[in-house]
Amino acid sequence: MKIISWNVNGARAVHKKGNWQWLIDQNPDIFCLQETKSEAHQLPDEVRSPVGYFSYFNSSKMRKGYSGVAIYSKIEPNKVEYGMGIEEMDQEGRLVVAYFDDFVLLNCYFPNGGGGPVRLEYKLKFYTHFLEFILKLRKKGMQVIFCGDVNTAHMSVDLARPKENEKNTGFLPEERAWIGAVINAGFVDVWRNKNIDVKDAYTYWDMKTFARSRNVGWRIDYFFVDQTLLSYVKNVLIHKDILGSDHCPLQLDIDL
Repeated sequence: MKIISWNVNGARAVHKKGNWQWLIDQNPDIFCLQETKSEAHQLPDEVRSPVGYFSYFNSSKMRKGYSGVAIYSKIEPNKVEYGMGIEEMDQEGRLVVAYFDDFVLLNCYFPNGGGGPVRLEYKLKFYTHFLEFILKLRKKGMQVIFCGDVNTAHMSVDLARPKENEKNTGFLPEERAWIGAVINAGFVDVWRNKNIDVKDAYTYWDMKTFARSRNVGWRIDYFFVDQTLLSYVKNVLIHKDILGSDHCPLQLDIDL
């Protein structure tokens, strides 16, 4: 099974730029988009309902053109949920949960924590509730895969300039500690697991400073799998050469 995750920085924008076709040409079994910045009815037909896929969208209830996630799947899920069931955490359209026979897939666009202490507090609360949510899923006997833009680099190797960003959101100790807690709870950052010593591998670059051409980036997009699924993981790829967004796509190949 091939699963692709991509923060597209606008589903309509990535379609207009022509990069939507790259996704379709990859022929993934499932693909997950973050930061769609649209509601389903605003999308072109081929983005809203691509041939051969069931599609599920969660959009922000707070602001138009903000946040938003989507899951597209060739396999119809047994059940789909939108959010964690916590009103405060579910208003920004950040989570779609798809339940399949052998696993549950969560596609999440985590808050970035910028804009002052209120948003950082919201981000950390979202993190706390999300970990509690996936632990409850596991307790119910489900095998969890989650992907998306986590908006935090875990270790110094995961960003080009760690020293300069020690006091910036996205690399704060409390943000990084949450990823550590996820790993300690038995969820595996599969890209790092398969690429232990690899440096200069990023998934996000600031567009305003033309950081991508200099590879001054951050690895803030992830696939995490339950430890019980790790032996089924065949490959994880960062498609660093695919343009159309300030993030690049991430691919998980797993035998499920």
